[in-house]
Amino acid sequence: MEVPTGFIAKCWSFISFLPFFFLLFALGLLKGLMICPIAATIIAVGNSAVVIGLWPAHFLWTYYCVAKSKRLGWILKILVLFTLPVPLILWPVMAIIGSVVGGIGYGFFAPLIATFEAVGATVTDKWYHCFVDGCFTTLESSCTVVRDFTDFCFHSYFSFMDELSEDVQEDEKPIDIKLSRLPGCFLVSILAILVDVPFITAVALWKSPYMLFRGWKRLLEDMIGREGPFLETVCVPFAGLAILLWPLAVLGSFLGAFLSSFFLSLYAGVVVYQEDSLRMGFAYIAAVISLFDEYANDLLYLTEGSCFPRPQYRRRMRREGSRNSKLVSEGSRAVKQAIQQYTPVQVWDWLFKSCEVNGKMLLREGLIDIKDFQDCMVKGNCKKMGIKLPAWSILECLLRSAKLDSSGLILSDRMELTRFNLPRDKVFDWYIEPLFTMKDQIKGLQLDEDEESSLRRLVIAGKNDRPEDWDNSEFPSSDKVRRAQLQAVIRRLQGIVGYMSRLPTFRRHFRNLVKVLYVEAIQTGTFVASTSKSGSRARNFFGRRDGAGAADDRDQGVYDSVV
Repeated sequence: MEVPTGFIAKCWSFISFLPFFFLLFALGLLKGLMICPIAATIIAVGNSAVVIGLWPAHFLWTYYCVAKSKRLGWILKILVLFTLPVPLILWPVMAIIGSVVGGIGYGFFAPLIATFEAVGATVTDKWYHCFVDGCFTTLESSCTVVRDFTDFCFHSYFSFMDELSEDVQEDEKPIDIKLSRLPGCFLVSILAILVDVPFITAVALWKSPYMLFRGWKRLLEDMIGREGPFLETVCVPFAGLAILLWPLAVLGSFLGAFLSSFFLSLYAGVVVYQEDSLRMGFAYIAAVISLFDEYANDLLYLTEGSCFPRPQYRRRMRREGSRNSKLVSEGSRAVKQAIQQYTPVQVWDWLFKSCEVNGKMLLREGLIDIKDFQDCMVKGNCKKMGIKLPAWSILECLLRSAKLDSSGLILSDRMELTRFNLPRDKVFDWYIEPLFTMKDQIKGLQLDEDEESSLRRLVIAGKNDRPEDWDNSEFPSSDKVRRAQLQAVIRRLQGIVGYMSRLPTFRRHFRNLVKVLYVEAIQTGTFVASTSKSGSRARNFFGRRDGAGAADDRDQGVYDSVV
């Protein structure tokens, strides 16, 4: 959309847009009021039933795994066992409240957003989509939320607990606490609450008028000029509401600062324990006020730095000056628009589309067979399908990126992931950042074609637990250091995928992936004789048969750019 220039053009754009905005907003509100009760009921009732039904198992299994765990020392284990009832009792209460509030918010705002999305430039038949979009999709997404929440409570939770109760290596020391440091931690924490909470609250109260008037000024300028949040049609209703409800946002930020001040204060006890020094804890009490003040100044575009002192509260702390760049600045807007920022959904979709294409190829090559499907669907052992196949796909991406000397990760012909366009998600940073390091490591090894081919085969069909596992693997290089480095890359890849498998949406995508590969194997005749034996198990694993074949009927050309 072209932004108008000049005062008269901006005024006319603003006046002509108002009737259009109010009609869409009224329609979105009506749809939200109709869909909200149903969607909220689905999410609240579904999630509450899951939480209440699994709570006894969660309670007993948590106590069992903590008591059995060898990763925790005796002192820490006893302390955790005594304090566990508090979070375990609060968990169902907070989950039910969160489901009710989240269901109401999602059921109301999803149809409202879809109403404005229906008038986008790429949408045809806008009149029809304005009334229909956001109704059935919201209800369907509500059921998906319940399913993902069930997967998290039933699979991800027990996976975390099983890892906690696993045996540790002989040279691994259990995590424990030293009782001699606890009195100093409690003393400094209490003193920090008495000092930091009033000071941080006072700073937040002092900055609140700046936040109120600067926010109003910015929003009014964007509204008149159709810039910022008013440039995208879908964001217009919320940007308009932001002007009216901005005082509530300021009040909420003040209350958030007040509540966060307790956690910032209690962290002084952590500093005392880690540094084993009361002096460092006292230094943190003074420094945290300066840190909070500087963050507030950066957020509100005020003078950089802080007028409060900031003593060093770590023995090895890198001193950093005030950041030269603001959080969001006027001059950086064009640069931000020029960089295509990818979303977690795009990266997530790439991974499973890549797994689908590579899985079909491995089926044809015989590296995935009927036994792997039976192990996954009948025995529940999905390591090869759920861990090794995604690790193989990621390894293929790393090899291609290293060979082409890319500064990032080449996901497809049209998609390159760099440190500048990474999804702004802390969870994805934990998973993606190590891949850059592994890509540089592979690039430094300069693998030849035979080594790459052998490495791909070992990822999907070999063992990589010990260095001796590759003795009979026919890997071209006999250099033990080179082999150990590649084994470490494979183990780290499988570990990353293992943690990714605990994310709520992973199991749903994985179930669809196995369904597509299962149908592909039947249609291509990879295994026909064993189909009747595992058919009933497959139906139980997939949940339903309808649409199983439809997933494979999609045009293969959609995925040609993935590899």
